[in-house]
Amino acid sequence: MALEPAAQEELYDRYWYPMEQRFGHSEYSSLFDRFMRDYLTINSELGTIPNIDQVYNEFKKYVRGRDVSSVIADVALYSRYFVRLAFPVRNDDLEIRRILSNINMLKVDVAYPLLLEVFDDYERFHRLDRNEFIEILRLVETYVFRRAIVGIPTNSMNKTFATFKRSLNKDDYLNSVKFIFITLDSYRRFPKDEEFWNEFVQKDIYNLRQRRNYLLSKLENHDRKEEVNIEEYTIEHIMPQNEKLSHHWQRELGDKWREVQQRYIHTVGNLTLTGYNPELSDRPFIEKRDMKGGFADSPIRLNRSISKLDRWGEKEINDRGIELASLALQVWDFPRLDDAIMSRYGAKVEIESDDYSLADFEHLQGEVLSLFDSLRTRILNLDSSVREEPKSKYIAYKTTTNFVDIQPQQSRLRIWLNLRFDELNDPQHICRDVSQVGHYGNGDVQFNIDSHNEIEYGLFLIRQSFEKYTDGFEI
Repeated sequence: MALEPAAQEELYDRYWYPMEQRFGHSEYSSLFDRFMRDYLTINSELGTIPNIDQVYNEFKKYVRGRDVSSVIADVALYSRYFVRLAFPVRNDDLEIRRILSNINMLKVDVAYPLLLEVFDDYERFHRLDRNEFIEILRLVETYVFRRAIVGIPTNSMNKTFATFKRSLNKDDYLNSVKFIFITLDSYRRFPKDEEFWNEFVQKDIYNLRQRRNYLLSKLENHDRKEEVNIEEYTIEHIMPQNEKLSHHWQRELGDKWREVQQRYIHTVGNLTLTGYNPELSDRPFIEKRDMKGGFADSPIRLNRSISKLDRWGEKEINDRGIELASLALQVWDFPRLDDAIMSRYGAKVEIESDDYSLADFEHLQGEVLSLFDSLRTRILNLDSSVREEPKSKYIAYKTTTNFVDIQPQQSRLRIWLNLRFDELNDPQHICRDVSQVGHYGNGDVQFNIDSHNEIEYGLFLIRQSFEKYTDGFEI
């Protein structure tokens, strides 16, 4: 507005009006501020992210002292990239269009500052070729999805992507991006294969809402040229989710059928796709397999291994979960760099020093294992952000940090809560203040669980610690 009217009109006609048209009148008002926030973010030396309601004021500060024509031309150029991110159909390249559609399905527009930068380096400066560009897009998609499965809180990702370019080596673009992803740590980390695999097998996939369709679509269409549109199918629980299971299903699942159903009902091992959901309903497994449109009469690849089975129980669900988790490691693969490149960037090849698993706990057997499984399921179901980390002396459950640690003992579970003793509400007075006593777990509160009827009260105590460490985070 500080320019002469003729200059204003020229800039408007040449850049601003075409930019408005590019966004579309119906989308302009809702998307333009988001775009300008991302544009200002990537042009900030500190990687600061303006508040969405302060974009106009921040833009005025940014323009001050700069050539207005150059700034508007640059804004118009980046708007082309943004529109292609926000509306993947605007991309001519089918593969790029599909990946961007996946990224949007995961709802990670916080990645746009990095993607705008990469788009510019690909299209204007030719610092990377098409295959490298596609691989970087896939790395972003995989990073976001693995974190969702593992349950890492999302509130840190905007800063991660906003500051990403500060560490980029644009002369070695793809390796540089991989190195940054590999070396992100703590709450910013790119989950490694073991952590991702473990969570993928046991996670409640069904209640991931939009992401469950994305997940099943990616598994179904991996290495498939003629993609299946899974929107034409519905999600099928092989073992029915009906709480009143038929006698046939109860016999199929065994004496602990309720526990098996509760533990596995929404896991990936028990989910598939079908166009015959009403017909399959709660029928016995063999009928579901052999009927018209059943698992043995299905074009869906996810049903191939199911069609070869004669029964469906805990073992079969576990086996299929492991099968699909192994496939998931290929679909969402971890970035790899050889030792020479890692050394060139100044990083030692990382050796896992805390490589423990549940199999390392000798007392996880018999009744103690049954107690642990029951409590563990309830803890993991508190929220998708909860992750499990076996340590040498205990098993940790954490969101932003440990909120409960469990040590399986010979006849009970010993539990520590990461709270001060005076923070706890314990009406039954079963907890002990261990602040002045040596102990393995985190926090000052300790109690034991000896039987199944103590689990609900134990969860009441655990939830207090969980809520302390998730308060204020976007989970």
